[in-house]
Amino acid sequence: MQIIPCLVRRAALLVLIALPACAAPPTRGIAATPAAVGPEPIVIHDNRGGNVLQMIQRRTELEASGRPVRISGRCNSACTMLITLPNACLARDASVGFHAPRLPGTDIIPPIVDQLMALHYRNGILERWNAEWRHSLKIQKISAQEYVRLDPQTRLCPR
Repeated sequence: MQIIPCLVRRAALLVLIALPACAAPPTRGIAATPAAVGPEPIVIHDNRGGNVLQMIQRRTELEASGRPVRISGRCNSACTMLITLPNACLARDASVGFHAPRLPGTDIIPPIVDQLMALHYRNGILERWNAEWRHSLKIQKISAQEYVRLDPQTRLCPR
C-alpha cells in the first residue's frame, strides 16, 4: 500500500522542518559567534563542471541559500555558470576553463546546451563564449584576473 510510505516521508519532512525550532535558546552572556557575524561562505573548489542542467539547479540553490559563495582553485566547464551569481566571488588565484558542452564520452556537441550556458555569462566572457569557447573541444583556461578584465561585474574575493 502506497499511503504508509507517503505518510512516513511527510512525517520525516515535518520533523526536519521542526528541528531548528527545537534547538536550545541562546545562553546569555556568551560572546557573539562567527555565525552571528555573518553566514559561512559556501566554497566551490576545484570543480570540473559536469551536467549543465544539474549545475543550473545547483546555481538556483546557491542563490537561494543567502550565503556567500567563494569559487576557488579550478572552475571548469559547467562550474563557470556559478561565477555570475550575485552572491559569488572568484578567488584571486582561481583559474577558469571553458569548452564546448559535449555528450558524455563523445565529441558530440548537443544543441541548445551552449545557449543555456550563455544565459549565465555576460560582457566579454559572453562575447568570447559565443565567438570561440563554445566551439572548442579543448579547454580554454584563463586566470581570475583575465576573467574580471573580460567581465568587470565579477567580484574578486577579499584576501
